[in-house]
Amino acid sequence: MRLSEPSLGGLLAICFAVACPLATVQAETAGSLEFSPKLVTEHKVKSLVGPSIQIDEAGIISLAWMEEDKDVRSVLYARSTAPGGPMGSPVRINRPEEIPYWRQEAPALTVAGDDVFVTWGLTHPKATPQQPLATELRLSRSADGGKAFEPSIAVNDDPGVIQHTFDALHRDAEGRLHLSWIDAREGKKEPGTYVARSLDRGATITKNLKVDEGTCVCCRTAVTSGPDGMVYVAWRKIFEGNVRETVVARSTDHGETFEAPVIVGHDQWVFPACPHRPASMGVDRQGRLYVVWYTEGTDEIPAVYLAYSDDQGKSFSEKRKLNVAKNTFPDHPQIAVDPEGRIAVVWEEQAPVKRDVVMSVSTDRGATFTAPRKVNEKKSQTPVVAVNQQGLFALAWMEHGMPGHKIVVQTVRVPPVAVAAEPIR
Repeated sequence: MRLSEPSLGGLLAICFAVACPLATVQAETAGSLEFSPKLVTEHKVKSLVGPSIQIDEAGIISLAWMEEDKDVRSVLYARSTAPGGPMGSPVRINRPEEIPYWRQEAPALTVAGDDVFVTWGLTHPKATPQQPLATELRLSRSADGGKAFEPSIAVNDDPGVIQHTFDALHRDAEGRLHLSWIDAREGKKEPGTYVARSLDRGATITKNLKVDEGTCVCCRTAVTSGPDGMVYVAWRKIFEGNVRETVVARSTDHGETFEAPVIVGHDQWVFPACPHRPASMGVDRQGRLYVVWYTEGTDEIPAVYLAYSDDQGKSFSEKRKLNVAKNTFPDHPQIAVDPEGRIAVVWEEQAPVKRDVVMSVSTDRGATFTAPRKVNEKKSQTPVVAVNQQGLFALAWMEHGMPGHKIVVQTVRVPPVAVAAEPIR
C-alpha cells in the first residue's frame, strides 16, 4: 500500500494555474464571524493523532485523540468543563492490555448528553509480521459524560486477521448508532465498505453488512443521516482504469440495507494508489445532503470541492471548487452543517514552508461561500469541525513543535442564514 503525498506535477500545476472563477466563492458579506479565544492543550509525547471534535447544545466541547509516549499507546477523551472551555483532564479509553493500532486518523467520536461513543482500532491479537496491519474495530462507551469508559466491544463480526479500520461513527435523531469502515474479510485485491449499527446505546452491534466492494484502501469512510431518516455512507471507490471517485450510498430503512453507490463529482481522477484523503458530509433540516472531498481530476490539480443532493442522494449538483489560493496545496477537507443550512468547511493549505488551516463559511445553504480564512497561528494540520443545533461551530487542529504537540480548539458563531432551510413536513 502506497500513501500519496502531493505530486510534483500537482504542485507545479498549482503554482502556474490560472485562478479559478470565484462565482461560488464570495467575500464575507453575511456579517462578522465571532471567534472565541483559542483553547490550547499541550501534549509532551512522542506522537499524537487527531483530534475528533463534537459540541453539544450547551456549548460543551468533546475531543478524542491518540497519543504514543515511549512504548505506551492511548486512546483519550476530554470534554470542556464549561461552555467554550477550558478543557478537562483526559480520560484513557483503552485498557492497559489493549494496544491501539497506530494509524493516521483520529478515533471516531459522537456524543449525546452523558453518552459518549468512540470507535478505534485495536492491534489484532493474532497479527503477524506477514499481516502487520491487522486490526479489530472496537466501540467504547461512557454513560457518565466521559468520566469512565466501559470495556470495549468488537464491531467487526468476522475472525479474520485483517484490517478493519478507516471507520466513521454517527448517531441519528432516534438514537441509533451507525458505523462504517473498510474491511478486507473477503480476501480480494481491493477491500469492501462495511456498515453495522447499535440499537441499544452501544451495548451490542448488529450483524455486519457489506455495502460495496472495490473500495480505495485508505480513504476513510463517512456516515451521516437526515431528518427524514435517510442514512448515507461515503467513501472513495475504484473504477476500471484506476479511476478514483467519491461515492455515496443511501439507506431508506434506517441503515438495514443500502442501495448502489452514486458518484458525486464525476472527477475521472486516474491514480494508481490510495490518496489517503477522505470525504465529509452534513445534512440540513430540509434534507439537503452536502459532500466535500479532495480530488486532482483530469487536470491533476489538487482541489477541494463541494456538491449537494436535494433528492436524498440519488443525484448531486454540479461540484463547486472552494479553494482559491494559487500557491498552496489544499488538503483534508471537513464539513459541518447546522439545521438551518449554515455550513463551515475547514481544510489544510500546504506550501513548502508552511501548513495552515483555513475555513470557508456559507450562510445560504451552499449557494455562496466566504473567502477562505486562515485560523491558525503556527504550522498546523488535521483540522476538524462540528456544530450544534444552535449554529455554534467548533474547530480543532494540531500544532506540532518541540518538545511536544498541541491541540487547538476554537468556537465560531456564524451569522443567521438569509433563507433558512424549512423543516421536512
